[in-house]
Formats: sequence, C-alpha cells, structure tokens
Amino acid sequence: MTTFYELNLNHQVVRAVTSMGFTEATPIQEATIPTVLAGRDLIGQAQTGTGKTGAFGIPLINLIDLEDDSVQGLVLAPTRELAIQVADALKAMGRYKGVKTVAIYGGADMRRQIRELKGNPHIIVATPGRLMDHMRRKTARLQQVKMVVLDEADEMLNMGFVEDIETILKEVPTERQTVLFSATMPSKVEKLAKTFMSEPDRITIKAKEVTMENIEQFYVEVGERDKFDTLCLLIEVDKPELAIVFGRTKRRVDELSEALAKRGIRAEGIHGDLTQAKRDSVLRKFKNGAVDVLVATDVAARGLDISGVTHVYNFDLPQDPESYVHRIGRTGRAGKSGQAVTFVTSRERDHLRAIEQVTKKKMARRAKPTLEEALVHQQEEVVEQIRQTLASGDTDAYRKLAKDLLQETDALSALAAALKLLIKEPDLTPVKLTAEAPLRVKKQRTQGGGTRKSGSSSGRPYRSQRKNDYDRPMRFAKKQQDKKRRAK
Repeated sequence: MTTFYELNLNHQVVRAVTSMGFTEATPIQEATIPTVLAGRDLIGQAQTGTGKTGAFGIPLINLIDLEDDSVQGLVLAPTRELAIQVADALKAMGRYKGVKTVAIYGGADMRRQIRELKGNPHIIVATPGRLMDHMRRKTARLQQVKMVVLDEADEMLNMGFVEDIETILKEVPTERQTVLFSATMPSKVEKLAKTFMSEPDRITIKAKEVTMENIEQFYVEVGERDKFDTLCLLIEVDKPELAIVFGRTKRRVDELSEALAKRGIRAEGIHGDLTQAKRDSVLRKFKNGAVDVLVATDVAARGLDISGVTHVYNFDLPQDPESYVHRIGRTGRAGKSGQAVTFVTSRERDHLRAIEQVTKKKMARRAKPTLEEALVHQQEEVVEQIRQTLASGDTDAYRKLAKDLLQETDALSALAAALKLLIKEPDLTPVKLTAEAPLRVKKQRTQGGGTRKSGSSSGRPYRSQRKNDYDRPMRFAKKQQDKKRRAK
C-alpha cells in the first residue's frame, strides 16, 4: 500500500490525514490523487465506503491557495447528510493548513449560512437546491472556482437535480478542473460528463465483495397487510442489537416508527422533512443505544456512517437494485456479520429477481415467524438468563424470600409463576398502516430499440412520492417522459 507521504502532498495535509487515523491510501485514493493533483479531469466509479471522500478531498485541500480568499473549491452532494459528512471530513483534512470549508444545505438557517459565506471560505460543500438559492441571492459567488466535485452524481441525477447542476456548472469558470464520482454510470451521467468535462481520466474501483459476503440475505414473501406484524415478530425472534428499517416514503417512516413504539419497541424515524436538529437528535440516540430501531427513507440514510448495525429490514422494496446494495451495506461492516431481510409481496417477485441479478447473489427464502416461535425465543432467552444468574451465585439476598414462598407452594409452581412474569409475550396492539403500492418490473424502450426492465410503482410515480425528501421538489415523471419523447 502507498502511504500519504509518498503522494507528494503538503506536509500539513499529511499531518491532518494522519491525525484522523489514516496512514495508507485506499485503492481509490492511490489511483486518483495523483491525477487530481496533476489538474486533470477525472471520472471515478466507486461505491460508498471505498474512501472516495479522501480521493477528492485530500488533493482539493492540497491545491487550495491560502493567499486567495475567494471560493476555490465546490463540492456538490445529493443530500444534506452527505454534504455535512463531506464538509466535516474536509474541515478535518484542512485544519493544519488553515483551509476553511462551509456546508450549505436545505433545512438549515439561511441567515447563518449567509454569515458563513461572508467569512470567505475556500471550499463550499452544498446540495444543489440550496446552492441555487444562494446564487439567486448573490450570497454564493463562484467566479473564482478552480475545482468542482460532483459526489454521487448518479444519485443527484436520479433525484432530479440535472437542471440545477447544469445551471451551476454554467456559472463557474469554464477553465476549471471537474471531478465526478458515481457508483454507477448510467447514460445521463455519461452525458453530463461529456458536456462539462474535458478529456477526463476514468478510474474504476470495485467495492470490496467481503462486505456482501458478511451479510446473510433473506426475503420473506408477505402480504401488505401482514407486513407490520411480521416485522415485529422478526424483531422478537432476531433480537437485533441495532436495526435499520427502510420505508419507501416519509409517510411510511412516520407511521412505522409510531407503530413500533406502540408495540414497545424503541424506534424513531428519520426523513427529509425533519428539522436538522431533530435528525441529529435521532441519530445521536441511535448511535448511543437509546434507540434500538432506526426507521429511514433511502435518501435520509444515504451517507450515514453508523457502526454496530446488526440487522437491516427492507419493509418496502427499494426503487432500484443499487439502492438495495446501499441499504444492506449499513450492516456487515468492519469484518462483522450482519443480516438483511427483505419483504416481498407476490406482485413484486420480478423486482426481487432484478435485485438478485445485480447483486449476483440469490436470497434465501425465510418463512414468516409465528407467534409461537416468537414466544419460544422469549422463553429460551429468559431461561438462559436464569441459568447465568444461578452460575454467578449472586442470589443470597433473595433466598429468604424464596424460602417464604416455598412455605406456601411447591417449587415447580413458584418457578412457573416467576417465568410467566418474566417472559414477555408478543405485543398484539392493533396497528393500521397506510398501504403503499407495490413495485413491479416493467419493460422500457432502450435507445437500441430493445427492452430493459426497471422498477416502477403500480400507483403514482415513485419519485413524486419521495419529493419531500429532497431540498427541491422533483419534476413529475410525466414531464420527464415528455422530454424523452421530444428528444427521440
């Protein structure tokens, strides 16, 4: 492996990166940092968790001229969580050199952001929607930008930011360096690169397959009405230390988190409509173990760095296979094992097969747990706890109580009564959730005249369902379809 000392970096940058606990470059960093330092445009294809923030962040910090107090670097990210995460990383990388970075995203106080922008930052990390707001207000000046980074470009385009990105890129100098990172390379990302990049180098780093190998993947075929009871029984049986439940919409997240709490499960939800303070509070409680189950939308969970997640439950199927890979990647980290369980309705079997084709791994079918099975697990757990307490010998304080009780009844009856009190039977509190339309795989025309399969909802357009999870409202699917027809 190559150390950062061998990459011809400013010693203050190396010092900062080393203090963050990194001494050797990851494969994506080793491959891209020399290219970016040389000033060439770059397209990097890499998954989350490969070190791509350092791949563009380290050379960006290195290239900043401290004598110039204008904005020299611009990083665009799809979600506020990722923008915050990237900005925090850049601040840490640039602290010894003295590079100033600000994060600009929706849902936060505009006046505070304006004050930060007036402080002459060297780098802006922003979501497209909020940056456009600042550009209209003339509070973000991009005339001196030397490098633009598009992080998770495929996700930004999927979220409908293509027009915003094009507008932003037209506002920055044409004589600039452009770096693009994307997990996938669909045609719209290629088109964006062709339009705004100059003979870019291409570097592809495959995600470590060990992450997928550490994750047991199952699916449970279950009707929409039975999903919630099945989820509760699975949680009773699996006893996850920390779990993430993925819902398709913010409404689903709200209803699920409230319903789980009614059943006595410590759960909270996170989605794009929450204030930043609330989101931070929920994540803090989840990381600290005050919340056992985090219910989240895909967008809200993107970019989150949470360790210790043992189980992922896909309550609703993701819109596309790439989102599935991202979801289950929340578990099975740092060499630990994890488990992912996906709920599938009978009308969504084709969508399940599409996910399996992308992941190249067949999911094992898991039977729906029964009330009896959940109760048996509770009983076994309590009996094991009693055995451990007996083995510890720490029962002297309770012997007199036990003797008094045995004066009234026999030992078997007394123990049976104690077990009944200790064993928590599955909670069947009635809960009603709003039904979500199932996904189905439909055929779409490709440019070559053939067909391909892609996920869609049998109800209203999925993206319009998700629009409140983003900084700016999505364009309706019909408008996109009209544009495609005109283009043909």
